[in-house]
Amino acid sequence: MGELGNIEEGEDLELTGCFTTHPKFGEQFKADVCIRSLPVEASAIQRYLAGGVVKGIGPVLAKKIVAKFGDKALEIMETEPRRLAEIDGITLQKAESFGEEFEKVIGFRTLLRYFTDCGVPALYGIRAWKKYAENALTLIDRNPYILCSYGIELPFLKAEEIAREKGVPEDSDFRLSAGIKYILEENAAAGHTCLPRDRLTDLAARLLRVEPATVFSSIERDVEDKVLYVYEKKGRPFILLRDYYDAEEYIARRLAIMNSLSYDTGINYDEVINIAEQENDIEYADKQREAINTALSKGFMVLTGGPGTGKTTTLNAIISLFEQQGLKPLICAPTGRAAKRVSDLTGCEAKTIHRLLGVRAGGELAGFEHNENNLLDCDVVIVDEMSMVDVLLFKALLQALPIDCKLIMVGDSDQLPSVGAGNVLHDIIESKTVPVISLTEIFRQALESAIVTNAHKIVKGDMPELDNSKDFFFLQRLDFEPAADLTVELCETRLPKAYGLDPIADIQVLSPTRKGPLGTIELNKRLQAVLNPPSRQKSEIKTFLYTFRAGDKVMQTKNDYEIEWKKGEEKGAGIFNGDIGVITRLNRLLGEIEIDFDGRIASYNLEMLENLELAYAATVHKSQGSEFDAVILPILGGYDKLYFRNLLYTAVTRAKKLLVIVGSKKRLEFMIENNRRMNRYTCLKQMLCEEAFNGGESGDSLNERAD
Repeated sequence: MGELGNIEEGEDLELTGCFTTHPKFGEQFKADVCIRSLPVEASAIQRYLAGGVVKGIGPVLAKKIVAKFGDKALEIMETEPRRLAEIDGITLQKAESFGEEFEKVIGFRTLLRYFTDCGVPALYGIRAWKKYAENALTLIDRNPYILCSYGIELPFLKAEEIAREKGVPEDSDFRLSAGIKYILEENAAAGHTCLPRDRLTDLAARLLRVEPATVFSSIERDVEDKVLYVYEKKGRPFILLRDYYDAEEYIARRLAIMNSLSYDTGINYDEVINIAEQENDIEYADKQREAINTALSKGFMVLTGGPGTGKTTTLNAIISLFEQQGLKPLICAPTGRAAKRVSDLTGCEAKTIHRLLGVRAGGELAGFEHNENNLLDCDVVIVDEMSMVDVLLFKALLQALPIDCKLIMVGDSDQLPSVGAGNVLHDIIESKTVPVISLTEIFRQALESAIVTNAHKIVKGDMPELDNSKDFFFLQRLDFEPAADLTVELCETRLPKAYGLDPIADIQVLSPTRKGPLGTIELNKRLQAVLNPPSRQKSEIKTFLYTFRAGDKVMQTKNDYEIEWKKGEEKGAGIFNGDIGVITRLNRLLGEIEIDFDGRIASYNLEMLENLELAYAATVHKSQGSEFDAVILPILGGYDKLYFRNLLYTAVTRAKKLLVIVGSKKRLEFMIENNRRMNRYTCLKQMLCEEAFNGGESGDSLNERAD
């Protein structure tokens, strides 16, 4: 029943809310608060017990229990459960078991009532029960801030309200520690694995309304208790949550070990490469030959380059020659679309990193099937779209590799960093501790594409050619409304009519931002209205931001390791941040939604919709690793800090066949001149340098300048 929890037949409900009018179903009652009471009449009690609320009691036993105890049945089960043994067929052992199960039911209901009284959606109560069971209320009463922990994830400011009601003092250790973690978690969501201690102290002092010295002392205590970790870069202390410290420290150590084991054999593979050229009727450029040689002789490297520079051709040669050596390569990428793309380009099976590692039942906290105790069976691992890999995922991948496994990391260092925390590819390259081959020559065939040539102009800080070519178009609109109208018109009619493109499958609208008239939220509503309008034949479900109906293009916004999916005979679990799909079936009354994620059919319920949004328009950041036949990019106005060069470059390189920019030339010029990049606070580069050079001076991360 969504956020009401599991409503059982026979329960009495007191609902507070308001009446609304639905365009299809007419007047409805929208409940904001639900107070649930146990049934008091015998007939209602029988229906309640018959519904299976107590494990082991079905319709037959429910009837016997009510026949014996009548209106007192639930009271007997709660206070004198051994009396259930008076009923024929119930042993004393069973009676005690039923009493224990009913005690859990009472505890769960008490917990939900507590959350209702606090004005907190029942969803968080359900999560708290799953995590702490009958101990939940005791623990919450002692420290309301445990509700902010992983698995419950109540917003910190809401936990603050509960804590104030309980009279938790402002200088409570629980409050200080939770507030500091909240700031670090919020910044991790923005990509930072750490924060400078001085900056963290100032932010926490303002948030918690306490003196900086009080925050400083709390940080010191948490560092001593290993709740937080401190790492110094050039004398400046940085504070990290445990997960991110462990991840960056492990990555640095593991890459240093792999680098030492992957010593250069000194073998020159020029003759082998010459034979490969003859067999494939191709001539590799000097840098491509260097990359192939490095892969074969050392087996540990980064291959980077922009569009049209021959990364795929080079990668194909590397894979083929590894196989000729009798080595077993595994190919992976961070997202399903990126994995499918590299599969199509190389002709070799590629998997997402999650699928390669195997999501273990129990979700992210349970880890992966493949880890340091169950290594992957491979000689080589090739990771494509490495710029998208965050520190936690890269650590998990490295843990599953045999110690002598070769590792080839492929990516475009000029693209945006990962959605998750960290700046892994950038930090590895900047550390200069791993061999890096950069492909820079644009091949003749690629030069025919204005998308490719303009992408390289943008990287260099030059204005792209805007004289509309066959695949790169600029349409000027200087006001928001005309720009939004044109964006919708291009997607709905103009591009499908001119190029035969499917508006949902082939065209993707990208925006630098979620908010504003050209942000993804508003554009999604406008695009949905014309591409998948409401109808009597389509059931729909409303959430805070969106209305979903069958046929909608949607995106998962958070990793969910529990969602089960089927793809033909294959079964699996896990739908991840950035995965795009189409709703194929929606039943509002049953609260069931079925979504097709590129052939993986996943089932959703109402609670899972909080991590789903419309995807007719997506942010540039969420589009990483994907390519689309056609991209429409509205650029006009907006928050200056979101409009910068490598965001524009990433957006342009998402288009395979056609790119249309709608907006202002002046704004386009601003983005190209704004080479701020997405600087992030991380410690990985420095840790890599320390591991490689035994603490020698090797320069500071660019993230030192991050704000």
